[in-house]
Amino acid sequence: MAVNQNLFAALRAAFPADLDATAIETCDTPAPLFYTWRDIDRASARIANLFDSLELPAGARIAVQADKSVEALLLYLAVLRAGLAYVPLNTAYRQSEIEYFVGNAEPSVVVCSPRNFPWVARLAFKAGVQNVFTLGDDRTGSLLERAAWHSDAHEPGVKQADELAAILYTSGTTGRSKGAMLTHGNLLSNARTLHGYWGWQASDVLIHALPVFHVHGLFVASHGALLAGAKMLWLNKFEPRATIAQLPRATVFMGVPTLYVRLLAEATLSREACAAVRVFVAGSAPLLPETFDAWRERTGHAIVERYGMSETVMLTSNPYHARDGERRAGTAGRPLPGVQVRLRDDQGQPCRSGEVGGIEVKGPNVFKGYWRMPQKTAEEFTPDLWFKTGDVGKLDDQGVLTIVGRSKDLIISGGYNVYPAEIESLLNEQPGVAESAVIGVPHPDFGEAVVAVVVARPGTRLDGVALIAELKGRIANFKVPKQVFLETELPRNPMGKVQKNVLRERHKGLFDA
Repeated sequence: MAVNQNLFAALRAAFPADLDATAIETCDTPAPLFYTWRDIDRASARIANLFDSLELPAGARIAVQADKSVEALLLYLAVLRAGLAYVPLNTAYRQSEIEYFVGNAEPSVVVCSPRNFPWVARLAFKAGVQNVFTLGDDRTGSLLERAAWHSDAHEPGVKQADELAAILYTSGTTGRSKGAMLTHGNLLSNARTLHGYWGWQASDVLIHALPVFHVHGLFVASHGALLAGAKMLWLNKFEPRATIAQLPRATVFMGVPTLYVRLLAEATLSREACAAVRVFVAGSAPLLPETFDAWRERTGHAIVERYGMSETVMLTSNPYHARDGERRAGTAGRPLPGVQVRLRDDQGQPCRSGEVGGIEVKGPNVFKGYWRMPQKTAEEFTPDLWFKTGDVGKLDDQGVLTIVGRSKDLIISGGYNVYPAEIESLLNEQPGVAESAVIGVPHPDFGEAVVAVVVARPGTRLDGVALIAELKGRIANFKVPKQVFLETELPRNPMGKVQKNVLRERHKGLFDA
């Protein structure tokens, strides 16, 4: 008989022998809540049994747009347990976006926050969804009310490694979002790889301050703790001071760069506060070298920056163990065990060390394809089945990867390729510059013109003309921004990524005749 490859079954097998030990402790509820490993097992079983009672079709999708809570994590585990496919949706999405996702994924069940039930239920029922439940961040909602009537014992559904576990919709900065199909094998292989590479132990304590609709919080953080049998300190919402207050109790922290910047702004962040932490991990967006340096100076810790995406989970990482080398600011590290990374130029030829090219990857973590988009899936894989990430980077002689940018962010000005990350790094080095974003906008002569949007440090005044003059002495003229805009902040999505599509739309008419 084939071994059950259900991801939940593997996670449950890693639970500690003492099921009554605390697995999750909430840190920002009115009073702390303590969930044992037995609670996780029993609660996820009840929800899985609820789904079984609905007699859903095989491989049915469960779409969820609910505020972060421990119960939202239990819902995810229950979907895996029942052998169904989980579809997490960003809590920032609005009606037209949810309408698209529901129409595209065709879920059998939709779960939403109680406050959004009127409009979510209306569009869900219109799309033919049979079941709509609510789940609040305060342990309320019809999902838990219905699940409470079901048994707290449930045998995980039998799944093969290549069967669908989740569909993650990409951010959709160009065109409609695509649903990346991740299998039980994709997620379990990556969780096990990171378990070893980052040195997870049962004695670890993770501060979970990330959203649970995204790879970083839902998969990397949650799977890491669950597979290690490690405790989580749970924050429904990230708040810098509350997070720092928990650091002395923790050994692992994961965050997007924005979280690290906000923590650095707090006077209570210190070496003493971070003394018990063994590793800080950053991802989901580029970490500025100056943030890396400031964090090391302030806390004594070098952040482990890693690289991944919705279609592949984690691909590369700076080392955790000193024996594997140093952690280098501004790099994404080396390929994880079992993952292959290669670079190809515009003609599909291999890049030499230090040359910039498109990043292609292969490994057990690489997704199955895009949901109901066979042509798009075929386009994104090479004939020898490497996935074209759409990212641009370079590898050095030691195999360390540096991300230069997204291929869609590539600017072609007067026939020359311009990589925004190169110019941004130079701008960010200038006195008074907090951060920058470089984009291409339509130009009647050059096709595209380079434009920079710059944010000043607090209390600092910048001069766009002076910044342009400084760059002219350091890089080729075709790379120098034609104009610099000074803004108070850059537009970002909930994961902290700069929304360059918003900037391009804002400035697209700059050079109109």
